[in-house]
Amino acid sequence: MVTKFIEERIDYTGEQLRSHWIYERFGIPGDAMVSFIGRCDVEFDEMVDLEDVLARSPIRSERMLHFIVEHFDVDLERAILRQRLLMAIILEILNRSVGSLLFRREGDDIFSDDAKLSVSIATCSPVSTLIHVGLNITTENTPVKTAGLADYGIDPKTLARSIMKAYSDEIKGMTSARVKVRWVR
Repeated sequence: MVTKFIEERIDYTGEQLRSHWIYERFGIPGDAMVSFIGRCDVEFDEMVDLEDVLARSPIRSERMLHFIVEHFDVDLERAILRQRLLMAIILEILNRSVGSLLFRREGDDIFSDDAKLSVSIATCSPVSTLIHVGLNITTENTPVKTAGLADYGIDPKTLARSIMKAYSDEIKGMTSARVKVRWVR
């Protein structure tokens, strides 16, 4: 799995959550993970989470750290498991960054007390599965009570690189675990 932090500002609109976006935009073919900083403003017609669409719950933030992950298989359950793994990795790294158990995970969301730090979704296309995670850097203009990385003095670029390395290492480790065992009768 190739990972890359993108230095340019990219505003996330939901359009980026599609097959081959990473390859077309950054020339990285195959399983990949990119991270970038930008606004988040997802219109209802671009939302993948039908619960948010039906509730007319907007997804918006002035400044977020975004992750897009693409795996070339089409198993949605596996994508959701990978999403939960990624969120657990993020939680672990965040808590290590602040030196306490300040953050908690509920399913695919991360909170600090009753303030939401993240948005996250997993979905599939005809050729791949995709994950988007957004972590608030600031809390201005969010439609719900939120926490931001800036509130805790966490550098988003350093955090992004740590998260991408840990996720890539886990995927590599799972691949190794899969090929080193013999079958049972």
